[in-house]
Amino acid sequence: MKQQIITSFDVGSSFVRCIIAKRAQVDDAVHILGVGMVPAEGMRRGAVVDVSDAANAIAAAANAAEEMSGEQISDAIVSVSGVGITIESVRGVIAVGKADGEVTEDDVSRVIASAQSVAVPTNKEIIHMIPRSFRLDDQENIKDPLGLKGVRLEVEAVVIGAPKNAVTNLVSAMERADISVSDYVIESLAAAEAVLTKKQRELGVALVNLGASTTSVAVYEEGEILHTAVIPVGADFITHDLAIGLRTTIDVAEKVKISYGSALYGDIKRTDEIDLHEVDPKEDGSVRHDHVIEIVTARLEEVFELVRKELVEIEKDKLLPAGVVLTGGGANLVHVVDFAKETLQLPVQIGYAEGLLGMMDHVDDPSHATAVGLVMWQDQYGDERDLQSDGVVGSASHVAQSTFGAVKKMVGRFLP
Repeated sequence: MKQQIITSFDVGSSFVRCIIAKRAQVDDAVHILGVGMVPAEGMRRGAVVDVSDAANAIAAAANAAEEMSGEQISDAIVSVSGVGITIESVRGVIAVGKADGEVTEDDVSRVIASAQSVAVPTNKEIIHMIPRSFRLDDQENIKDPLGLKGVRLEVEAVVIGAPKNAVTNLVSAMERADISVSDYVIESLAAAEAVLTKKQRELGVALVNLGASTTSVAVYEEGEILHTAVIPVGADFITHDLAIGLRTTIDVAEKVKISYGSALYGDIKRTDEIDLHEVDPKEDGSVRHDHVIEIVTARLEEVFELVRKELVEIEKDKLLPAGVVLTGGGANLVHVVDFAKETLQLPVQIGYAEGLLGMMDHVDDPSHATAVGLVMWQDQYGDERDLQSDGVVGSASHVAQSTFGAVKKMVGRFLP
């Protein structure tokens, strides 16, 4: 039976978001019961830099969600973000154990363990181990080798890792807030869980999460994760540029960005001005509106050129039929879709989380995609993880000793 209460935390550079959800027995659907969102502290570029401050923000978000839901949080699934996320292809190979050559669950577990034993840098933690396909002797592209007969079993998989100190510090902050971590998921994969359809994954799509201080990218093709990366530039950089360019405080620059920022000039004329006193009573004077747009578009161009560079690296530039789906707080910027279309030369749309019931109006924003995706991830794969003391897909504290049944359920999301 699937667990009843699910709690997720998206600990970002700008905000900490917490969602408490429950699978209702009446309709067998997951309902959002409570949402907490507070400004982040102790974070920089997606990583914890002050455990105490981060823990206080996590606790505050948890308290807000608990008050709204009436539930108590003990453990949670948490997103891992920040620079240093890596993806690597690995292979494992074993000899089939049974004399008659029939592939058993033990064989599958052993071959996946063989792939995971590939040397990983000492400063990296394995967050996800995702089998793509199996090979049995000369037969390739097998999705489920169980019951087939052969001599040599191989697996092709991808390993997604994160800096070990980033994971350790995140866990420390969660534990200081009296919340244990049940699992980790890379931020972009969690957001993809909430906003991408199966058809998009099959055709080829890029999930671009425009966060505060980083932009994460996840590319899917033929239903599989093809590439993931974190770019160390985000929406807060626009705010910083505005503060410098307009000679204002960060708070005023953020208000200007939200109220007047745009990725296109549109009908804005050179003579149009913004009265800063209307933005903040402590300010006086005015600034040209087109100057604001110039600053915004300059930084956006940098972000999307770096995204395009990632697509060029994997030879998918202008070659993703399902285009790009934008999530994160930066996706709320006016005309950002049109700007991204022009820069990337691909179809672009905003990704809104779907698939849950309850207080969806509290998370009806692309900035909540990661937190919602974590809930969906835990609902899908949490029980399989709970059944195993050692799991294959997921946090690095687990090693590849899972039975094939659990493995197949957990990795099914990635296989066509």
